[in-house]
Amino acid sequence: MGKHEIVGYKPLVDDLKELIHKKQYQVLKLINSETINLYWEIGEEIYRQQEENGWGKSIVQVLSTELQKEFPGAKGYSAANLWRMRNFYLTYRDSEKLAPLVREISWSNNIIIMEKCKDDLQREFYIQMTKRYGWTKRILTNFIAAQTYEKYLLNQTNFDLTLPVEQRVQAKLAVKDEYTFDFAELSPEYSEHELEMQLVNNIRAFLIEMGGDYTFIGNQYHLMAGNRDLYIDLLLFHRSLRSLRSLIAIELKIGEFEAEYAGKMQLYLTALDEQVKLPDENPSIGIIICKSKDKTYVEYALKNINAPIGVATYQLRNTLPEEMKAMLPEPEEIVKRLQIFEEYENN
Repeated sequence: MGKHEIVGYKPLVDDLKELIHKKQYQVLKLINSETINLYWEIGEEIYRQQEENGWGKSIVQVLSTELQKEFPGAKGYSAANLWRMRNFYLTYRDSEKLAPLVREISWSNNIIIMEKCKDDLQREFYIQMTKRYGWTKRILTNFIAAQTYEKYLLNQTNFDLTLPVEQRVQAKLAVKDEYTFDFAELSPEYSEHELEMQLVNNIRAFLIEMGGDYTFIGNQYHLMAGNRDLYIDLLLFHRSLRSLRSLIAIELKIGEFEAEYAGKMQLYLTALDEQVKLPDENPSIGIIICKSKDKTYVEYALKNINAPIGVATYQLRNTLPEEMKAMLPEPEEIVKRLQIFEEYENN
């Protein structure tokens, strides 16, 4: 029987492709995990021998020279990297929670997190986010520089009151307290339309800043409510296969947050859910992004809103203001908030 006489084989081809990709991914994960295990054990042995023999840092250069002679084609045995292995072991050896997690991301990302994060809570956040979103070295570095961890801890939403737990977990992780649009080229007296067009014209940078898993649908998205025209500034779709899968309506405001914005967003979300949302998608979510906000005022404004809404601010530079740093929660509260990752894994 000739090739062109065979019919109905396409599903088999698709199944085999999926199987191969799945197995390739599993092999890569296993290789990465074993590489991290190796580096952990090398670091542990270097530290132990230093302690027992009173050797200083110079032993690392000796070890590097000998290992590179024995494994001439292998990468990773420079003196600097061997010293990182030692520090890697010392950083995580007493952490029952983080020691297994570091095996799930790449060595290069582990080094960035270890060297740039100041404590285990911050490290846990970036390890979990890198694991979930598959952040590259460059993206991870940019998010740390943009202080994404601090902005997540400060975020304001009413998701606890408006979303089921399986959607709430991912929704909280999808909304920051502040976004950085340092790619936008704006005049000193820019308008909301100019800001919107800068985000659209730099859509890739904008979606990366939003945090991953977003697809851009359109701007000035048109809906009808009776005889009234509604226009949503930006409409995205959060395409996570695990739980969120929601339309995301974004309203941009170049001034301070006002309570009326929440009421208007609730109208948009109702229209989206009735006119656009597909049966297998979750309720639409709104994010109002303003130039500034009063956090207490926002809490009051969202308290009796029935639609899931988050209120964030934006900046055109890349640093967290000192007054915001002072508002960061205490370590005990941070631990509670990071438990969201455990909830996410269980849903």
